[in-house]
Amino acid sequence: MCRQSATVCLIKSPTRQHREVPHLDGRLRTLPDPRKRRGRRHPLVSVLLTAACSVLAGARSYLAIGQWARNAPQDTLARLGIREAGPLAVRRAPSTSTIRRVLLAVCPGGLADLLGADPSTVESLAVDGKTARGSRTTAAPAAHLLAAVSGGGQTVSQLRVPDKTNEITAFTRLLAPFDLAGVVVTADALHTQRGHARFLVEQKQAHYLLVVKANQPTLFAQLRAVFPLVAWSRDPIRS
Repeated sequence: MCRQSATVCLIKSPTRQHREVPHLDGRLRTLPDPRKRRGRRHPLVSVLLTAACSVLAGARSYLAIGQWARNAPQDTLARLGIREAGPLAVRRAPSTSTIRRVLLAVCPGGLADLLGADPSTVESLAVDGKTARGSRTTAAPAAHLLAAVSGGGQTVSQLRVPDKTNEITAFTRLLAPFDLAGVVVTADALHTQRGHARFLVEQKQAHYLLVVKANQPTLFAQLRAVFPLVAWSRDPIRS
């Protein structure tokens, strides 16, 4: 099972070799196709790239993704790997239903692990959470994502924080698969937790730089006593 959701991953734990494959389409080609061989008309990579490009262009639903694909010019479909078909060699984009079936079969957390940057070569890594705009539905709250981003702005991975919990429960799961020896991990005051510090130092051989606020009152008071000239803020923590 996936470490990030209840969905079965296409790749449960991408190896460093998987993540070092150059270019997006090259990494996606390492994925096994979850569909049955019979009846396949479009390569898995082409469907995933079509969905990704449509979302980058502003699509926010399966219907919008399908409309973007249907209106894409032939040269765009060719670059996405859509095959020619029929006597006129016309490239026909995957239908909305095909795109929906493929995306529902693919674990977004597994893809995030596969497509992210390698953190072992960076000096620092920032962990932060944000609520995904436009992800709220009538049946579910907005998705809250916890991400690890390198000092150079490259995303290493991200995962969705389970509903009715908070980022604290997802911190170690986010970083567990990666080699962080010697890397400085930064996070806001919500993650100034003994467990997080021990995890980073003892298990990952990493360093940490964590913000201290009044959510850790004893530590906050001790630091104020040691550094009395620092302008300390007692603003309540905001997650």
